Amino acid sequence: MTPPADCALCPRLVAYREANRTAIPHGFNAPVPSFGPLTARLLVVGQAPGVNGANTTGRPFTGDVAGRLLYAGLLAAGFAKGTYEERADDGLKLLDCRVTNAVRCAPPQHKLERAEIHNCRPYLAAEIAAMKKLRVFLAIGREPHEGILRVLGLKPAAYKFTHGALHELPNGLVLADSFHTSQYNVNTGRLTAAMFETVVRDIRGLLN
Repeated sequence: MTPPADCALCPRLVAYREANRTAIPHGFNAPVPSFGPLTARLLVVGQAPGVNGANTTGRPFTGDVAGRLLYAGLLAAGFAKGTYEERADDGLKLLDCRVTNAVRCAPPQHKLERAEIHNCRPYLAAEIAAMKKLRVFLAIGREPHEGILRVLGLKPAAYKFTHGALHELPNGLVLADSFHTSQYNVNTGRLTAAMFETVVRDIRGLLN
C-alpha cells in the first residue's frame, strides 16, 4: 500500500526527491506511509506531502501548518489521543482513524500533474480495499475528493466538492469534504479551527 522508497513512476517527483535528499539530508525524503490503524472507520485523505512537512518528518500532515488544524480537530473529536508536536515521534496515536495522501511523494511548489495523480491512484485504491471497517472518508481539499471518487469508479461531477458536505455514496460509504488545512486557507480565514472541528464532529456523529 506504500510505494517503495525509490519508486520511479513519476520522473518529476523522483528528481525533486533526489534534490531534497541533498537539501534536507535529515529528512524522510521518500513516499510517505499512512498513519493510523487499518481497522479504522475513518480515512482522512490529503493531497500530497509538504516538502517541509511530511516529506521531512515521514508522517502525513506532520511538521507544517496543515497538520496543526487537522490533528487538533481529530483530538477534539476523540479520533486521536496524546499531543501533536509536529514530529513523528511525538507519541500521538490515532483512534478509529487513518490518515493518508492521494499522492505519496512531495511535489515541487505543492503542485501535482495529472499523470502523477494517476500513477499513485493504485496505492490509494489498495489502502481503501484493505480497510474492511471503513465507513467515512474525509477529503482535505478538492483534489483528494475527486481522487477518492475516481478510485470508487464514480464521477466527480455527480458529487460537488463543498466544505462541510456529507455525500452518501452508492456503496454505503460517506464522503465528507473540508477545505484544505493549508497555511494560506488558515491565514485568509477561508478555513477556521471552528469550521474544521464542525466537520469532524459531524463525522463523529455519523459513526456514533
